[in-house]
Amino acid sequence: MAALAWLLIPVAAALIAALWASWAARNRRIGDVAELAGYARFREAMERSRSGSDAA
Repeated sequence: MAALAWLLIPVAAALIAALWASWAARNRRIGDVAELAGYARFREAMERSRSGSDAA
């Protein structure tokens, strides 16, 4: 019985690791839209500051 317990411990650990790996590799497209919109606003702000400094 003790040998079975020692066998089940790594099997359970492997199952938990497989579940975690599938969760970590999931597709997260929801956050990308907000990040891209923020990057576009950043680029627009940098272009405005660059064109304003040329006139001075």
